Amino acid sequence: MVKYIVKRVLYSALILLIVSMLLYLLIRLLPMDYVEQKFLSQAQQGTINEEELYRIKALYGLEDSSFAGICRGYWKWLVAVFQGDLGTSFLYNQPVTEVISDHMWISFGIALAAFILQYAIAIPLGIKAATHQYGAVDYTTTVLAMIGISFPSFFIAILLIKVFSIDLGWFPLQGIQDADFTGTPLELFGNQLWHIILPMLAITIVSIGGLMRHTRTNTLEVLNQDYIRTARAKGLSERTVIYKHVFRNTMVPIVTMMAGVIPSLFGGMMILEQVFALPGIGQIAYRALSQGDIPFIMGYNMFIAILTVIGTLLSDITYMIVDPRIKITK
Repeated sequence: MVKYIVKRVLYSALILLIVSMLLYLLIRLLPMDYVEQKFLSQAQQGTINEEELYRIKALYGLEDSSFAGICRGYWKWLVAVFQGDLGTSFLYNQPVTEVISDHMWISFGIALAAFILQYAIAIPLGIKAATHQYGAVDYTTTVLAMIGISFPSFFIAILLIKVFSIDLGWFPLQGIQDADFTGTPLELFGNQLWHIILPMLAITIVSIGGLMRHTRTNTLEVLNQDYIRTARAKGLSERTVIYKHVFRNTMVPIVTMMAGVIPSLFGGMMILEQVFALPGIGQIAYRALSQGDIPFIMGYNMFIAILTVIGTLLSDITYMIVDPRIKITK
């Protein structure tokens, strides 16, 4: 077990190194860098000449866009990373680690609540649909699942805003809290919670369909196994058969899907955060990407890559908990 984990960690380190190389190369090959984005209007008006623009680029380490210059820039970034420094964001003028830590918790709170709702609703519905195959419950859940899968997240978000914010006035339109809010920390928490209900519902509606269909398909496969017929022949109640024998064996494929949960919790939702004007890490990352903020883009994407590797490793270990027949020997 320990040998397996050590080997996976070493493989992961190699993967992260390759990912960082590709990311840095792609970012440096963007049509415009941060300096050109920032001083575009001045350059077009002729108020800043090429020499001044080159000098400013040199301050940001962007003066050399040749392959050798990109390699030097990557090596400088890599050395700084091993020293625990992800650099200073061009756009936000703060250390990248501070920008990420200040904004990721908003996205995490919304995504965690949506994740709990998603699994609490989708798995029971998927099992119910499988045990009532071709019945009213199965057809209803299938239609609802297809609706959730088919519509894009921003459409669901706008629809929720139109109905529950504009027409009914139950929830605020945008933001993480009221602009003129004054109150105790507990009242602030309640105000922020009220603001994130619609984003949370939008994520849940979009995500629930795929998980429910996946659960239904896997449950149907397990229901056709010989040991399920044997369990029923022994006189076990249908509830015991479903939730003790079927559900446990259905969990193995679902655990595979959970490998991407950790990065999705901390990674933010760029589109939804734009629609709801939430200062989460997704919106911050979108602005940095559009401005060519190399230090932040690198730090953010490597943060997500590390979480993905951790999620995959935890998923592999969880297999043994869900199904004791699975043993890791290599």
